[in-house]
Amino acid sequence: MPQNLIEKIVQKYAFGLDEGQIVQSGDYVSIKPAYVMTHDNTGAVIPKFKSIGATKLANPRQVVHTLDHNIQDTSEQNLAKYKKIEEFSKSMGADFYPAGRGIGHQIMIEEGYAWPGTVAVASDSHSNMYGGIGCLGTPIVRTDAASIWATGRTWWQIPPVAKVELKGKLKKGVVGKDVIIALCGFFNKDEVLNYVIEFVGEGLKELSIDQRLTIANMTTEWGALAGVFPIDEITINWLYKRAEYINKRGLQGVPSDADGNGRHPRINIERINELEKDLKHLQPDPDSYYSKEITIDLNSIAPHVSGPNSVKVMTSLPEIKKEKIKVDKAYLVSCVNSRIDDIAEAAAAIKGKKIKEGVKFYIAAASNEVQYECEKNGTWQTLVDSGAITLPPGCGPCIGLGTGLLEDGEVGISATNRNFKGRMGSPNAKAYLASPAVVAASAVSGFIDFPWDEAVSNISAAIESKSRTHKSKVNVKILEGFPEIISGQLVFCNQDNMNTDGIYPGKYTYKDDITPEEQAQVVMENYDPEFKDNVNAGDILVGGFNFGTGSSREQAATALKYKGIQCVIAGSFSQTYMRNSLNNGYLGIEAPELVDDLKNKFGKDKLTVLTKIEAKIDFKNSVIYADGKEYSISPVGTAAQELIIDGGLENWVKKNI
Repeated sequence: MPQNLIEKIVQKYAFGLDEGQIVQSGDYVSIKPAYVMTHDNTGAVIPKFKSIGATKLANPRQVVHTLDHNIQDTSEQNLAKYKKIEEFSKSMGADFYPAGRGIGHQIMIEEGYAWPGTVAVASDSHSNMYGGIGCLGTPIVRTDAASIWATGRTWWQIPPVAKVELKGKLKKGVVGKDVIIALCGFFNKDEVLNYVIEFVGEGLKELSIDQRLTIANMTTEWGALAGVFPIDEITINWLYKRAEYINKRGLQGVPSDADGNGRHPRINIERINELEKDLKHLQPDPDSYYSKEITIDLNSIAPHVSGPNSVKVMTSLPEIKKEKIKVDKAYLVSCVNSRIDDIAEAAAAIKGKKIKEGVKFYIAAASNEVQYECEKNGTWQTLVDSGAITLPPGCGPCIGLGTGLLEDGEVGISATNRNFKGRMGSPNAKAYLASPAVVAASAVSGFIDFPWDEAVSNISAAIESKSRTHKSKVNVKILEGFPEIISGQLVFCNQDNMNTDGIYPGKYTYKDDITPEEQAQVVMENYDPEFKDNVNAGDILVGGFNFGTGSSREQAATALKYKGIQCVIAGSFSQTYMRNSLNNGYLGIEAPELVDDLKNKFGKDKLTVLTKIEAKIDFKNSVIYADGKEYSISPVGTAAQELIIDGGLENWVKKNI
């Protein structure tokens, strides 16, 4: 069976597969990532880890702790939190990086934890960044992190994969940030929501590793769960240069010199040579399947700005310059655009000039190594001489922490990855995103500007959805205690983008003493107050598309479970909802054709329809039988079955430690 690159990487890191089992999109797998990183939220994972009865890490070499988010806060309370995390990390034998070393994602790249052809996860949404060097990086929730600490593994349902072909060459002044801004702004209807992106095409050679990291990082904002570049000559050359740099630098600050011979435990010539030998196995097979195929011509992209307050809105520089949008604050900070190349671009745009009076320009390197190298090559001093305000290497204003937040009525232009309303300060401010050069030029001009002549933008891009021509018939192994078949009446709630507030009202979320019975009485209250009185235990709920979007409250899953709804079927799910659901021993099943048929049959006039359709879900053959038709579903493999049998991830962990 042909596999794309994502499926091949997962195949290597899936645990407990049956002999000869070939994984593909939609499969549930138990996955054993090479590394798991947590940052300041390590403090929240520790009590979860302890509450499940764990006393040691399953594999200390798998666990990385970085302090990076709130490093500007030197209050007694935060310093005590940081000390507690450091003491725990060192007592467990994990790899620990203190505040000031840099942003966790950058450390994962610099120190070789994110390695081409492997899986690395983090309890942070921008772990997608690891895809810039061909590592499948994807976010996990804190319960997953505790599970990996305790057992070395967690579960994953392999998402659909979209192929993005990059054609042509970049115009002068156009960089990776402009490419991902164009993708987010052009395909802005959730086309790749909860997908994994696999980048291909001749245009790849236009992109350095720094630019690939930027694009992969912001596939998060595009809606994807990961964005992965191929492992090619550019990747290999970067690794050799990195190994050479480390040899000169030495191993100071590296917490785990594995072999004690002065060789870096992860980035070394021997390991790179092994990777080169394995390259032919790390390419997608001919005829491998992609759910969607997107093409974009790099030559059609001009510098763009995202916003305000949304990555789904973009404006080309020639257009936005005409508006003379006044800038109060500018930012060259965060994990997406604070590397050596980014700082050099900003320095080239600003050299010999001064920041406009009344504008504040904040800069922070992605790591202390990046800052050191930029100080050596003079680009850091160029920015400082222009009037830039330096911040320590780490997170900060990008996530609304520390110095330089936007105040009421202000406008910010930023080389960060998110411009959600209120994220960088006041909800009454406006935030735009752009490349480092645009940010620097805007700080000098005092309005959104660009340092060179702008090319006219006329983006040429296309998208095509694909159907799998053949899906192998899988006879699913059914574990003892898991039903081979369930039956029940379909209850249809037609709304797409059903949010967690509709399923479980926010006003109950922090009532810690609310009982399961009380949760069941308020389920779907905001969507349809009559829901609880009309449905019965044993019914099967069918929702629309992107079910469970919104906040991460787990009660949106448990309340339906406590109501006696056997499972939820939807056209698609919010990935966070799916993780919370299965982590609580509750099953969600995607069946888009069934949802479409019910929409056509019952329309949208009624919020909740008791369809009187008796459905049968056959897990052994991965089929739903309903209303005289058959609907194929992804196999519910043993990794998912175990969680249902055990009543959720925490119970599963307790059983496996």
